[in-house]
Amino acid sequence: MTTWLVTGGAGFLGAALVRALRRERRVRVVTLDLLTYAGDRARLSTLEGDEGHELVEGDIADRVLVLRLLERHQPRAVLHLAAETHVDRSIDDPASFLRANAVGTLHLLEAVRGWWQGQAAASREAFRFLLASTDEVYGSLGPSGCFGAESPHAPRSPYAASKAAADHLAQAWHATWGLPTLVSHGSNTYGPWQLPEKFLPLLLLKALRGERIPVYGDGAQVREWMHVDDHAEALVRLVERGVPGEPCLVGGGEACTNLEVATRLCAALDRVHPQGAPHARLLEHVPDRPGHDRRYALEAGGAALQGWKPGRRLQESLPALAAWAVSERDWLERMAQREGVGVRLGLGGRA
Repeated sequence: MTTWLVTGGAGFLGAALVRALRRERRVRVVTLDLLTYAGDRARLSTLEGDEGHELVEGDIADRVLVLRLLERHQPRAVLHLAAETHVDRSIDDPASFLRANAVGTLHLLEAVRGWWQGQAAASREAFRFLLASTDEVYGSLGPSGCFGAESPHAPRSPYAASKAAADHLAQAWHATWGLPTLVSHGSNTYGPWQLPEKFLPLLLLKALRGERIPVYGDGAQVREWMHVDDHAEALVRLVERGVPGEPCLVGGGEACTNLEVATRLCAALDRVHPQGAPHARLLEHVPDRPGHDRRYALEAGGAALQGWKPGRRLQESLPALAAWAVSERDWLERMAQREGVGVRLGLGGRA
């Protein structure tokens, strides 16, 4: 059985990816995660005792550690999902995002390149390095059109800028040294086990508490929504079928405004948790985020994803997400105690 190394595998998307890989017993997985405020072992609790999974606590910028893992496990692929991801935090502390997302990716690429260049030709040919990026690197769209694979990077937040820098590094390491890198750009991802600093889990936690639910600005910002398990499946397919050097856009295909998805999730919560219903009465418009992108839309696809499309729709997934939040409220409450989670950040002096 081959091995894949997943960085950030105790995070939201990373853990979904690791769980999927082990559920199907496709590969052995080594998870490398620094276990910052955003990482949590509970997301991988179903893998306790699984001999096909190993969790290593450590930093992607620790080249000695990364090289030791590479030499020990000889992975067929490295899937790089370790990142700082919360836009509001990036506005308050841009330097930490550059360190984690850009400089951290640089160190990881260099460790992987050094190891990869020492492998036999067949192993070098089969190897893949995947960087999971975001649609936010492309900036903000007007009322029509989509981002495509040829769209220029135009980041509008420190988070997006740090991810754009990582994209360019991965592409440069392919062009300069031939390292077989893949870069995916995914749309807004939702689902269980997401940290309650993000919109939907924060909404659910505040609704369960009976607290006001913040909606930035007029709530008319448009996003494409994709379930975390669909996103994980797309990343696996990209590693298995993607062409190094060619970016891939992974879109959910379901566009709606932040206010629309909030209203629909409140209605779903009403059905599984009628105490306090209607929960939509708790929605409250608050000052918008500085530089808030108005609309994202992806012209999703590419050769690697030909014939694939997300299988989970919002209509069916939001009730399940609401039910999950009710059953896992203790986890949401525990995560909300971590520094900066669930409080308003990122006003940037422009309230």
